[in-house]
Amino acid sequence: MNRLLFGVALSAVMGIAQGQNPPVAQPAKPNADPYANNAEAGKLQFPLAAPAGVDSGAMKTAPPGATNTAKIDPATWKYGQNYNSTGSKIWNPVKLKMMQGGKVTGGTLFSSADASTYCAMANAGYDFIWTEMQHNTRSWADVAKMWQACPHAKAVPGVRVAYTDEREIQHAADAGALVIVVPTVDTVEEAIAARDWAYFPPLGKRSLGGGQAFDASMWGGVPGGYRNTINENLVLILMIETIEGAKNAYEIAKVPGVTAVFAASGDLGNFSGYAQGSPDYERLINVVHDATISAGKRLCGPFAWRDRPDFTCFQNGSETAAIAKGVAAELGPLANTQAKVEVGPLAPPPAKH
Repeated sequence: MNRLLFGVALSAVMGIAQGQNPPVAQPAKPNADPYANNAEAGKLQFPLAAPAGVDSGAMKTAPPGATNTAKIDPATWKYGQNYNSTGSKIWNPVKLKMMQGGKVTGGTLFSSADASTYCAMANAGYDFIWTEMQHNTRSWADVAKMWQACPHAKAVPGVRVAYTDEREIQHAADAGALVIVVPTVDTVEEAIAARDWAYFPPLGKRSLGGGQAFDASMWGGVPGGYRNTINENLVLILMIETIEGAKNAYEIAKVPGVTAVFAASGDLGNFSGYAQGSPDYERLINVVHDATISAGKRLCGPFAWRDRPDFTCFQNGSETAAIAKGVAAELGPLANTQAKVEVGPLAPPPAKH
């Protein structure tokens, strides 16, 4: 036993003498819990902390070595390099396809909260899934479970939130959305707010709150890290649906961080009082077109407008419509050839005389 202990001690001494480096701490594994890797209390030192009970004067005076030495002001703050992603490749295929000028399709998951239905849609051939949260009663918990069921499906998770709102947009982003659609954007102030809640600083004001987007099973393991690269990979689509929105379309489209503008086919008719094809309706659509092209952004609309000039981003039909069309295509001439019974609840109603 003594010889064994002596050997262990000798090995340790020799390692030190030869300059052997101690084990290097490995970076923390990406985790959905933002507090999972908190430092252990009682083991930190705070050499730059304000003295107890004393005004340190930090508002006017920076500590030695600081980059920002003027009075604290968001307008003049020089951001640090913690989240510099220079040189990182795009890992969101929707963003890449838009940058390449391709036509992007989004399948609409309108009513289902079932993970298997979502995953079937996500692997059916679309570029992203337009999970409907404006006109649906699903919870964000339902959405998160569906996205988590097949995070790396062919179509990336996307969502139309209810409105320009911090809670809505940050719930979407933290759950893992790579495409965020914001409806009824009427003013440049609303466009800026949507941008701010969707993107991390310095582009926006998204809070670092965790969520399954940060988990290694979702986007936590992307090259460069999720926090560092999501600003370059997120797709933000703003919908213009009203007369006021059309009035401000040029300013809305120019907001930095806006990837695309959606000319809302249904609601521009709803709010204007004119049907598609009429001169007044088409004028509104053309205004959105002109503003978007002028800003160098992508132009979105319904899939029926696939061949309309300059439209390269589309909302497709719902899961129920896709099932109906898919079955009809699969069955061909055998579709809707059910036998016609004469009695029972499946019989046709009697003719009225």
